[in-house]
Amino acid sequence: MQNLDKLKAEILSEIAAAKTPDALETLRISALGKKGHITALMKELGALGPEQKKTFGAALNQLKGEVNARLQEKKNALETKALNAQLEQDHLDVTLPPEPASEGRIHPVTQVLEELMEIFTAMDFKIAEGPHIEDDFHNFTALNIPPEHPARQMHDTFYLKPGTDGARKLLRTHTSPVQIRTMLSEKPPIRIIAPGRTFRSDSDATHTPMFHQLEGLVVDEFTTMGHLKGTIEAFVKAFFEVDDVKMRFRPSYFPFTEPSAEVDVGCERSKAGIKIGTGKEWMEILGCGMIHPKVLEYCNLDPKKYQGFAFGCGIDRLAMLKYGTPDLRAFFDSDLRWLRHYGFRALDIPTLAGGLSR
Repeated sequence: MQNLDKLKAEILSEIAAAKTPDALETLRISALGKKGHITALMKELGALGPEQKKTFGAALNQLKGEVNARLQEKKNALETKALNAQLEQDHLDVTLPPEPASEGRIHPVTQVLEELMEIFTAMDFKIAEGPHIEDDFHNFTALNIPPEHPARQMHDTFYLKPGTDGARKLLRTHTSPVQIRTMLSEKPPIRIIAPGRTFRSDSDATHTPMFHQLEGLVVDEFTTMGHLKGTIEAFVKAFFEVDDVKMRFRPSYFPFTEPSAEVDVGCERSKAGIKIGTGKEWMEILGCGMIHPKVLEYCNLDPKKYQGFAFGCGIDRLAMLKYGTPDLRAFFDSDLRWLRHYGFRALDIPTLAGGLSR
């Protein structure tokens, strides 16, 4: 037993002094391996008498259990120490600015979105949002586009699998459902813009399957087409940062507005780019119109009492026009070289007083 006490003290002392997992494993093998000290003593039990075997065997089992426990404790301690050292070495303070800070860029779509929100909130518009996955009622029916309506052919829609009730959800094809949800949940007067992502199955130099739209809605008892024209004119002057602008409203067709119009602005094209505001050429920038009475009825609003206007524009297209990007697909290529060229510095926050694009 005295030999066991001495052996125990030696083994536990060596375990406590171990500095690495490899050194600890060497100690385990020397104590408990096939040729280890404790294993060798276990093999000698057969030569002892019954009483000695019982007493010595119990002491060996107790020693073996205590050594195993100390080995596991030491292993856990060494692993924790190694992990803490690795975490300390790999530590990154995400609250610090990036190095170098000048490398970060704001995407042109984000910049233009900030510019648009700055313009319209200054005109007392509120910002409204809605879900990307919509139902048929909010995306089509409530906008005066029933199932048989030919206008549905204009939308290359991403449909999801039918639900248990047979109805099919879809990725919204425009942000107009936000207008419907707003009119269903709020009472006039309503004055909102609805920016966000929209989805259509289309891809070329001027179309992408996911793109960004901004739509505006005004509903009250007195709004007219003249108010719509004034709003669009103020928006164009502020966004393109021109003092004067030549505009024309061309009659058009949208199922959710009546009358409907497409808005063109005067421009002048040259090798240097496009100059907005004046010129002999025209460029379409958005669609608009007075809200169709049926849309008001779908939203439980009396068309004899309320009226209003709506307009919509592509944020990506506006970014292309203002900042001279030739291909819409490049907006989503994640090319850092492109972003460094067309992107904006993080602190170039657009304001009407300081200049939107600076």
